[in-house]
Amino acid sequence: MPGRRPPLSKDTRLCISLAARPSNIGTRFHNHLYDELGLDFIYKAFTTTDIAGAIGGVRALGIRGCSVSMPFKFDVMALVDEIEPSARVIESVNTIVNDDGRLTASNTDYLAVQALIAQHGLDPGDQVIIRGSGGMASAVAAAFAGAGFGAGTIVARNGAAGRALADRVGWDHAPEVGARRAPILVNVTPIGMAGAPQESERAFDDDAVGAADVVFDVVAMPSETPVITAARAAGAKVITGAEVIALQAAEQFERYTGVRPTAEQIAAASAISRA
Repeated sequence: MPGRRPPLSKDTRLCISLAARPSNIGTRFHNHLYDELGLDFIYKAFTTTDIAGAIGGVRALGIRGCSVSMPFKFDVMALVDEIEPSARVIESVNTIVNDDGRLTASNTDYLAVQALIAQHGLDPGDQVIIRGSGGMASAVAAAFAGAGFGAGTIVARNGAAGRALADRVGWDHAPEVGARRAPILVNVTPIGMAGAPQESERAFDDDAVGAADVVFDVVAMPSETPVITAARAAGAKVITGAEVIALQAAEQFERYTGVRPTAEQIAAASAISRA
């Protein structure tokens, strides 16, 4: 019956997440939609100190899907059968699908960012400043580069990581934003994240925000970060972390179940997951 998940049985399909610090975000998102759509699935978060054993268990036990978070995103690449371009281009996996023992890996963060670039009509001729150099920054930068953005700057205090990422996408590197300005600003750091030491700070100052046409912050909790609030006040177009997390989770959900929820269902599940 639509809107009610079938009772648990031997036929119920299991999907899981593997993370160093499991959260309820994916669990709430997927289980809400299983119930909403009447699908015979269940989703559970796990952690492990044996990633090879855990992925072996996914294969051996017929676990349908596996979301992968830090610190396992690179290590699982050697443990799967096929790696899609979305994961290979950044050497980072966040999604594994099990088809009768054959494991296929992808990165739905990369796919979600590329989708948002297209949905918001961003111009590949515009320069981009991306602040951050970690795993998610790598996915974001690669998505922009893959969408045809040929000019940009990776801003990162970690010089080695920042230069390495800039070299991979053919952009510049700088340790600080400073006087640099660009039509598109992207924050891929914890600045503005709830509970972070820099929770109340902005990733870009007033001058940089005022000169931008688009401000994109991947921080999902809260989605209305200080820099997003400033960008709205300045009249810039905004793209929020809530959009990223909803789209990447929807991509995972469709790969696991074969069902694509409606935009309204995705938005409702995302709101519940972040509550």
